[in-house]
Amino acid sequence: MDLQKEFQKALAFHDRGDLASAENSYRMILGAVSRHFDATYLLGLILLQKGQFEQAEKQFHRAVKINSRAPKAFNDLANAQLELNRPFEALRNYDRAIALNTNFAEAFNNRGNALMIVQRFDEAIASFDKAIAIKPDYAKAFYNRGNLLRRLKKHEAALASYQQAITIDATYVEAHNNRGNSLLDLHQPEAALAAYDKAISLNPVFAEAFANRANALIELRRLDEAFSSCENALALNPDLPEGWLARGDILRNLRRHDESLTAYDQALKLNPLLADAWSARAKSLHDLHRHEDAVKAFVQLHQIAPDYNFVKGHMAYEKMLACDWNGLADLAISIRDDIRAGKKSAHPFGYQALSYSAKDLKRCAEIFIGEEHPAQAPLCREVRYDHEKIRIGYVSGEFRQHATSILVGGLFDLHDKNRFKIFAFDNGYDDGSEVRRRINASIDHMVDISRLSDAQAAFEIKRSEIDILVNLNGFFGEARNGIFSHRPVPIQVNYLGFPGTMGTNYIDYIIADQCVIPPDQEDCYVEKIAYLPETYQANDAKRCVAEHELTRAQAMLPETGFVFCCFNNNYKITPEIFDIWMRVLGQVNGSVLWLIEDNVDAASNLRQEARRRGIQSDRLVFATRVNLPEHLARHRLADLFVDTLPYNAHTTASDALWAGLPVLTCLGSTFPGRVAASLLYAVGMPELIARSLEDYESLAMRLAQDVELLAFFKAKLAKNRSTFPLFNSQRFARHLEAAYTTMWHRHQNGEPPARFVIAPFDGSDVR
Repeated sequence: MDLQKEFQKALAFHDRGDLASAENSYRMILGAVSRHFDATYLLGLILLQKGQFEQAEKQFHRAVKINSRAPKAFNDLANAQLELNRPFEALRNYDRAIALNTNFAEAFNNRGNALMIVQRFDEAIASFDKAIAIKPDYAKAFYNRGNLLRRLKKHEAALASYQQAITIDATYVEAHNNRGNSLLDLHQPEAALAAYDKAISLNPVFAEAFANRANALIELRRLDEAFSSCENALALNPDLPEGWLARGDILRNLRRHDESLTAYDQALKLNPLLADAWSARAKSLHDLHRHEDAVKAFVQLHQIAPDYNFVKGHMAYEKMLACDWNGLADLAISIRDDIRAGKKSAHPFGYQALSYSAKDLKRCAEIFIGEEHPAQAPLCREVRYDHEKIRIGYVSGEFRQHATSILVGGLFDLHDKNRFKIFAFDNGYDDGSEVRRRINASIDHMVDISRLSDAQAAFEIKRSEIDILVNLNGFFGEARNGIFSHRPVPIQVNYLGFPGTMGTNYIDYIIADQCVIPPDQEDCYVEKIAYLPETYQANDAKRCVAEHELTRAQAMLPETGFVFCCFNNNYKITPEIFDIWMRVLGQVNGSVLWLIEDNVDAASNLRQEARRRGIQSDRLVFATRVNLPEHLARHRLADLFVDTLPYNAHTTASDALWAGLPVLTCLGSTFPGRVAASLLYAVGMPELIARSLEDYESLAMRLAQDVELLAFFKAKLAKNRSTFPLFNSQRFARHLEAAYTTMWHRHQNGEPPARFVIAPFDGSDVR
């Protein structure tokens, strides 16, 4: 055999991609000369290219034994070991390659990938930088550097690295795709979409780019197009986990929760370590009110990715929704410590039910909104419109049968249409309810933004020349905080839906009263505080209470005995409050506790918790949700509403007071824990505000045992309901409009937002 001729033939096969023929030739050479270095090394390279990593590793080991001074053999030996998930061995061999050739750019690049796997991130960056210093036109090193920076959430820097790779090689498909990912991380979905389209134009069968393209379209709320792109991805690669994940996200956005869960399960079947799929699966389980299952999914996510954004907070919130208190105290401490350390640990809404610290709630909001909705280039800041009427825009996803809209229904009716023009920007849907019909009839313009991206919705709002934009969701419900991040109007306000700071400078004001935000807590709010007199909460004096009398038997209540009632959402019930309730039940013979059944998990867990405290589980009675008139009417069957802490009754306290049921609360240390007190002050019943949990427990016992005292409070409430400010909707509307006018005048005069206090309305109290 002419070895030189055979070797040249093998190289020719290899160069044109005929790996099978090249492999046969290399093996023939090695059959004749077993220590032929080039044939040994190149055979290893073919095995590496074919994905036969164990055989490739063995071949490279043979190569370095033949020639221990060959840096390329050590480099590819390390590449095989990296593919075999043995990064520490790979690092040793990359170092050997570099020791033999200190200008080996490829080895520095590959070493950076290994260092990234073992989470030695600073060294990895340095290794990529060294590769680039040696070889400035090394597109792959820029690409890998971008991947690391994106993993470290340094999105701007990652974007710059991907762009450099593309500048060097405009056909670098993966760099275009990952550039799109960084743009999506930076909340630039339009630009991301263009990057994915470029990747697809270069490689029309690039399934991952189609899946990522679907994600950009989801963020742009172009769901039909997103579904088509996702189907393209799965047609090209049915085993692409990210394709199934995107499909699940589309279905979840369409509120097809069972189908979304199926898609997420398929994604996890293909890749059990796909953290985003565990997170999305947990959120679909939340949507389906399967909170115990959601807890398990978040626990799995935390095990896979302990630093996944906000996972601890989501886990705690699902536990509270299910009244699953096992390990909750330790989890709450861990979240608190994380927040104080600046970590992305909790969603602000859920954390309000755990925290007693207004400062911690502020820090939580700052961390969350900084990550999820950072400020964008403002569309509108200094402009001063000169309209005949001040234009107020309300943004909400709950313009339907929902607690927020039930509260503001009367406000919309009573806005002074001679002075204000009212817009509603709807991120939800029309449920056909009487609440929705009433809102439609009482405002000037209803604008559907549910299928618009944040940027598009912001532009639509700017085009409407709104003076003051009111965020009725905050961090609650169908929120659209991304719209506010674009600042489409001169004045932006946080009101009602989220009782706390939004943690960002692009929200100018928060509407409050001096009970919910006492002066010594003003530094816990980024917004300037607009103080209303009496109470900050809108209420509707036209809510109908069903006339027919519901019997105790119909409500599954005992015929006799004292009925303590708490119709707050189950997540507001804490072990500390439940301990008090159970002690009171234990001392008030024949009494029961009447609760709302949010979900079967919570009901089951609460019954079990009652038994653990020596109370028979049948002394807990659970009410199902009914229409509002019937819900208000059934309050007549209860004797006393007992509140929760650290998150009070809000709409539920208004419901009880409107229906004539006294509310006992404990004054908390945060906005959400002081709302019921605000309402009781406004209805002239401060005696029902306890200053400590000990006083709360004592007063609950006293009211249950002193028939005359309870009758006194019921009679007082019946009188005060029609004479005190709480349910004087017109009076409240004038106060809120005075606040809007003050904000508007300050802006028109070129003055920055500032704290102010509205004086009580001194005109007619017509209701």
